[in-house]
Amino acid sequence: MRALIALFILFPILLQAQLLQKAKVLYETGKPAEALKLLEEIADDSKDYAEAQFYLGRIAFDKNEYDDAAEFFEEATEANDKNASYFDWLGNSYGLVARDANVIRQGFLAPKMKAAWEKAVELDPTLIDARLSLIQFYLQAPGFMGGSIDKAIETAKQVIKLDPLQGHRSLGNIYDREQKVVEAEKEFLEVVRIDPTSQPTLVNFYNNHKQYDKAFKLLDQSLVKNPDDMAAAYQFARVCAISGKNLDRGEQYLKKYLIYSPKENEPSHAGAYMRLGMICEKRGNKTEAKRNYQKALQLDKKMKEAEEGLERVSK
Repeated sequence: MRALIALFILFPILLQAQLLQKAKVLYETGKPAEALKLLEEIADDSKDYAEAQFYLGRIAFDKNEYDDAAEFFEEATEANDKNASYFDWLGNSYGLVARDANVIRQGFLAPKMKAAWEKAVELDPTLIDARLSLIQFYLQAPGFMGGSIDKAIETAKQVIKLDPLQGHRSLGNIYDREQKVVEAEKEFLEVVRIDPTSQPTLVNFYNNHKQYDKAFKLLDQSLVKNPDDMAAAYQFARVCAISGKNLDRGEQYLKKYLIYSPKENEPSHAGAYMRLGMICEKRGNKTEAKRNYQKALQLDKKMKEAEEGLERVSK
């Protein structure tokens, strides 16, 4: 009899756990609508309720329904206040609601998102995403809402201990934002030392500060090591197009790039035509510039830089 009673007690618990597991699998395999139906069946007195609310929040978040997502994540944190991810996603939702809100509501949401991310870090000090979100909060929020450059810097230094690459990149961005160019360069140099594929970050930094000779030197070093490094060749040509220097070499690299098949995450041929247009424009050859900008737009109708270039040379 006791065994039978225990079975009756355990069966609903096991059923709820199975529903949750099936829902998680459905969500992770790209079937959120099916997952949603199962998650809504999980009772609010179940031990799986918090996790069910979390995944309902994820589904709403993916649909850009950030107010609904925040409500689900709030439910999850109330049901289980020991899970760092629940608080991290709650902060993310508050942040995106605030993005499109009026000033009054932003003022209401700011301390809530800050508290959510801080709680996530308290629960799991290794949770880098929450720390990165806090950095952005400290940089963007006014002081009376909790914004602080000093806190942003301190948080970036904490990230360095967990993930040197992301930490140094974040610290470089902070210093760059504060116009501390020497300090920022030091951080971006460290980023490239840790991960040479992050070189475009440093090149962009030099471009933004019109330190074109440093950008050329950096890219030359890559091209000496590997003359077939087409990503570096494109970046070299980009600096040429922006600076107006080394135009012949930049044109040569772009023409070579246009017979190369770009890999995933590498610049497109539309981008190459757009940079060729810039080089022609720098030379004063509006006819060729126009032709290249038009080719860029044929490949990518939404390329704003090509649109702006075409408008300039069409006057």
